[in-house]
Amino acid sequence: MAVSFRQHREFLIDYLRPQWLAVAVMSVLLLSSIGLQLLTPQIISRFIDSARVGAAPEVLVRLAVMFLIVALAGQLVSTVSVYASENVGWTATNKVREDLALHCLRLDLPFHNAKTPGEMIERVDGDVTQLSSFFSQFVLRVLGNAVLLAGVLVLLFRADWRVGIVYTVFTATALVILRRLIESAVPYWKEARQTSAILLGFLEERLSGTEDIRASGAVPYVMRRLYEALRNQLEKSRRAWLRGTMMWATTAGLLAVGNAIAFGMGAYLLRQGVITLGTVYLFFHYTEMLRRPLEQITRQVQELQRASASISRVGDLFALETATKDGSRRLPAGPLTVDVDHVSFGYVEGDLVLEDISLHVDPGRVLGLLGRTGSGKTTAGRLFVRFYDPTAGAVRLGGTDIRDVPLADLRNRVGLVTQDVQLFHASVRDNLTFFHRGISDARLMEVLRELGLVEWIESLPLGLDTHIGPRSLSAGEAQLLAFARVFFKDPGLVILDEASSRLDPATEQLVERAVGVLLRGRTAVIIAHRLATVQRADEVMIVETGRVIEYGPRAALAADPGSRFASLLRTGLEEVLA
Repeated sequence: MAVSFRQHREFLIDYLRPQWLAVAVMSVLLLSSIGLQLLTPQIISRFIDSARVGAAPEVLVRLAVMFLIVALAGQLVSTVSVYASENVGWTATNKVREDLALHCLRLDLPFHNAKTPGEMIERVDGDVTQLSSFFSQFVLRVLGNAVLLAGVLVLLFRADWRVGIVYTVFTATALVILRRLIESAVPYWKEARQTSAILLGFLEERLSGTEDIRASGAVPYVMRRLYEALRNQLEKSRRAWLRGTMMWATTAGLLAVGNAIAFGMGAYLLRQGVITLGTVYLFFHYTEMLRRPLEQITRQVQELQRASASISRVGDLFALETATKDGSRRLPAGPLTVDVDHVSFGYVEGDLVLEDISLHVDPGRVLGLLGRTGSGKTTAGRLFVRFYDPTAGAVRLGGTDIRDVPLADLRNRVGLVTQDVQLFHASVRDNLTFFHRGISDARLMEVLRELGLVEWIESLPLGLDTHIGPRSLSAGEAQLLAFARVFFKDPGLVILDEASSRLDPATEQLVERAVGVLLRGRTAVIIAHRLATVQRADEVMIVETGRVIEYGPRAALAADPGSRFASLLRTGLEEVLA
């Protein structure tokens, strides 16, 4: 989809308005630079005419000194204006990155499941980087050169009206031709940007799976796919650059015509005695000044092509809306009641993962949710934190439909711990608090002491300042850290999604104690296949292929020899459900 002038203008205004003072200063510098550029040939023209009529040496010296002062001032103002424009450009693009990253984080999980991290990096960083030139150099050079172009034409009219008319027609024709070329090139640049995003996504996925790729002998296959992605990027980029090259060739031809007009009209008018030699110089110099704006506008137009493609892709991303809308009702304090009322859900329309699920958990009680892999139990847990909305039915916490609750409030009151814990390249402190500087070390140690984790923290080389990464800790240690994270939120509902399924023996006892402390005085849903964890449950629900096959008090089900739960206890929970 082509980006209209109105979209360009609105994009500029939206992100430059907060910097209106800096933009005003940049504009003043820009106009000053243009004024000094237009003044320089006037001084030289006067110098030439004065020298021809035998003016006094002091007059010529004065004009020469004036030229030097104006030239130096022009260079100084130009340098400062470039600095100001770059500062404005990067401030604006950083704001675009911030807005785009926040917007992506708010989009639903189906969107993120459909996009690779590499592709999203290219959108948030690569496309936005292309816009830095749009915000800075576009304003400085394209708009500035447009003003310079107008100034040159006005001064040519002052020198001779016939020359002014000819060059006005010439300039208008050149700009129309260039505009047509721009419009034809934008789709090609958009395709080139997309191939870059696809390549980054491919690299991110393959590099993150290096161990599996090497272990399975899939390196040749991956390299072949890489060559295919690179070949596709080369072809798309080459087509885009060829379109850009057409503009260079066209501009070069137009400027050759402009020079011919300048020499021809200058010679004719000088021979007729209508103008002086200094005015002929003005014609030539201003023709060269027309050359520079047209060349720079052409160059910036190529940048504008890339910016247009990026604006289109960024705009497409901003146009996506989350289906998860905020409500206005607050959840009550303390442990939350859980009600699931005839809930059905499917990731794909017509293919239900959960079908007609209903349950009730009183405040402070624990529900054990059991089922084989693929039975839908993890999906059920995701509905409690509104990663997805039910296809039918409702989930209520504390008597309130969670669709009526602000997402921030819901996720502060519901804590989720999964078996895959995300760790960051940062200190233990930052990994515990998610970089929240408002949580003091005293509060950190208080929580860790309550969870029985002080000894574990003290065993680390630098304690809370120990730097860790995604693979620095064992699975059990990562689970300990995840439990502490949830504890800082003080949720009314805790969901443990097989959170103790990958424990190492050294930390199993610590994790069991941490789970006990975490669940104290809170409602909980435990999704697990470990027998020890399920023994904490007050009620048990067993699901198969998205349907409830058994639901009731754990003690009663365990005492009933004919129940499925009693059969699992006799057979061995891990063997049956794994």
